[in-house]
Amino acid sequence: MSITKRTAEIFEILSKGQFISSNSSDERIRKLFGVVEDNFTELLRYFAEINFKLERGDEYFYFSRPESRADLERKVESAYKWIDILDFFKAHDNAFGPGYRFTPADILVKLNVNAMLKSKLAGLKRYTRDDKFDAAIQKLIELLCREGFAELENEVTNSYKVLASFSYLENLIMSIHIPEEIQNEIPE
Repeated sequence: MSITKRTAEIFEILSKGQFISSNSSDERIRKLFGVVEDNFTELLRYFAEINFKLERGDEYFYFSRPESRADLERKVESAYKWIDILDFFKAHDNAFGPGYRFTPADILVKLNVNAMLKSKLAGLKRYTRDDKFDAAIQKLIELLCREGFAELENEVTNSYKVLASFSYLENLIMSIHIPEEIQNEIPE
């Protein structure tokens, strides 16, 4: 398989801020993962020429670019959002991560018996803009899917699968270090 035949396809996905994950249900994405993995060094050099940095995660690939100060501030705001969203899904089930399968109904059932989870969802209203729990959960799931962290696996059962790219979020949050001397200054 020639690298040049698939390079445009790879660029089209990654340049939109999406991920190419090894555990995607989409066979095309899985094949592209193999192409990128087999040709990583060549693709790294190729994309560097057009100011895109091909990054390798744990079973996923993505692009990064040098950022201006304004872009960094926007990314910090986005990180706050993802910290809250990840916290909600991890509160639903600590095992929520790459390979995890779920339905919106599973989350709704747990939400009805878990006041803390309900409170976390209420805190996400600024992102979901919905008072109904089922609609808010669906919007969060759609956001996960749109950003390439999950995908609809079965339309009939409305079940979703968390993709390997979800590790990107987990690693982002785990890399945040708060020095001990200022830890007590942060309001909870």
